[in-house]
Amino acid sequence: MNPNLPNIHSSKFFMNRIDLKFTALRGLRQKGFIVYISAGDPCLKATAKLAREFERAGVDVLELGVPFSDPLADGVVNQLAAERALRSGTTLAGVIKMVAGLRRTGCDIPVVFYIYFNLIHQYGIQRFATAAAAAGVDGVLALDLPPEESGNYETALRAVGVHPIYLIAPTTPDQRIAAICRHAGGFIYYVSREGVTGMQTTISTSIAPMVAKIRKHTDLPIAVGFGISTPAQARAVALQADACIVGSAIVNQIAKHGNVAAFVAPLVKAVKSCR
Repeated sequence: MNPNLPNIHSSKFFMNRIDLKFTALRGLRQKGFIVYISAGDPCLKATAKLAREFERAGVDVLELGVPFSDPLADGVVNQLAAERALRSGTTLAGVIKMVAGLRRTGCDIPVVFYIYFNLIHQYGIQRFATAAAAAGVDGVLALDLPPEESGNYETALRAVGVHPIYLIAPTTPDQRIAAICRHAGGFIYYVSREGVTGMQTTISTSIAPMVAKIRKHTDLPIAVGFGISTPAQARAVALQADACIVGSAIVNQIAKHGNVAAFVAPLVKAVKSCR
């Protein structure tokens, strides 16, 4: 965090679960661990069970991919997960209802929707924002919506206390990084490599300099994802950022085994060992 930058976000809406979580992590001098899964893979009942297991395992934020028929930003593992979710009958309305059910049963893990904007457009921007907030969604990452075109969407989310989360890529120039940071809330999602989601054997060497560059423009936490699949990689990333995001490796485990607690526990431990 850059102490010379004003917190321009706190006056726009109350602190939600994402803010509270990162505030608590800073107080403990810990890094955050964020999990991505496809909602509805293999069904929404299984997703709700996984959310509770992740919370018990120490996962800090849960990203729920809302399945879409043309997931252009996703690699094959997440594409197949979206296909399974769609076959099970998963819809945006169903995912919102599932989150509401989690909140009613006391599950308090911060939830972010990872979603393609066409789904929001079809649902209705204002209707979506209202329903998501009422259900207990804390942030929304609309992958294919540039911040320059996000006016109505961003206004609707902020009005109900939901963070608009944005991506920054290795190729994003300084001027655009500054613009994205002005629009973002909750945390910045730094995509650690070019291309689509998917497991990799090594992490990018550009993470540290890019995180430093982003920090010049925001006091929001910076979370790094894309390609992270092992405890060693997760720890290496967490040492350079505020949080580490693991998705495809966990989605792959769900496809193979269903229960992923044994796979997630070492990743959480590796990230929490960072100071």
